[in-house]
Amino acid sequence: MALLPYALTRPFLFGLDPEQAHDLTLDTLARIQHTPLMCAIRQTRVDDPVTVAGLRFPNRIGLAAGLDKNGRCIDGFGALGFGFIEVGTVTPLAQPGNPKPRMWRLTDAHALINRLGFNNDGLATFVGNVQRAQFRRQGGILGLNIGKNAATPIERAVDDYLTCLDGVYPHADYVTVNISSPNTQNLRALQSDDALDALLGALSERDATLAQRHGRKAPMFVKIAPDLVEDQIRVIAKTLKHHGIGGVIATNTTISREAVKQLPHANQTGGLSGAPVFEASNTVIRQLRAELGTGYPIIGVGGVMSGADAVAKIAAGADLVQIYTGFIYKGPELVSEAALALKQNLSK
Repeated sequence: MALLPYALTRPFLFGLDPEQAHDLTLDTLARIQHTPLMCAIRQTRVDDPVTVAGLRFPNRIGLAAGLDKNGRCIDGFGALGFGFIEVGTVTPLAQPGNPKPRMWRLTDAHALINRLGFNNDGLATFVGNVQRAQFRRQGGILGLNIGKNAATPIERAVDDYLTCLDGVYPHADYVTVNISSPNTQNLRALQSDDALDALLGALSERDATLAQRHGRKAPMFVKIAPDLVEDQIRVIAKTLKHHGIGGVIATNTTISREAVKQLPHANQTGGLSGAPVFEASNTVIRQLRAELGTGYPIIGVGGVMSGADAVAKIAAGADLVQIYTGFIYKGPELVSEAALALKQNLSK
């Protein structure tokens, strides 16, 4: 049980610019994560182990990529009760991302809009941070999320993904291939038939080489968008299975504004996350499960604001659940609430 309830700190954080609040939170967590001060926010991890993609997850609730892009706070987040943590997206070279301001709260909708644009310190710094983290050695599962530099032409995107895969592979329990952020120009084009086939073919071939070299296989997951029609989902599912990809993460943020069009900041360009994405994400998960069949690993993410929402993700067809925007609105208490709800619901 945390000594410092999030309800006491949220008003202060929500009084700041969203990105300033984000940076302050990460800076603080990075400073205290290996000190006795962590007792103020530490939570007992719900014990509800499950094996997915050949990995034993301590529980089904994970942190989605994007909150800790550089892997600075893996142990800090690990102390909040997550069964697994995904960090990144990392690109080969450091890049500043898109110009500020680039993040907005839509508080009435429990939502965020961001156009951060894969801002990160680059692969070398990322790997160094990951290597220092204790989370994996303490039984947690760590996913490393990879992407391409904004300056890399889309025709050469494969090169960036291969560079990142080489770098993160020895340190990852699983690797996520992010082809669905709306904030890097043309990135979502990689979800199209031929581009996806070429990318996954190259990554699958390299994966086999790396698995042999390191004596272990780190499953690959592909993260897709919620803004896909049924035919596109069908093709993606077929391509994933054809190349032996380990799993899929559904979904990233949406470019749709239908659910928030009357709210302030709704016209900002970027990806919308939070409660408005919940149903769209669940629809994609249901379609994926129908196409992929039972047993194919699916991580559900998008709009989880409560334990009941996490249960609904599993009911839609997900095996595991990630949170991001819900964590910002509800705080670390959501981790335990969601993990406990899944343990109680799935044990019936």
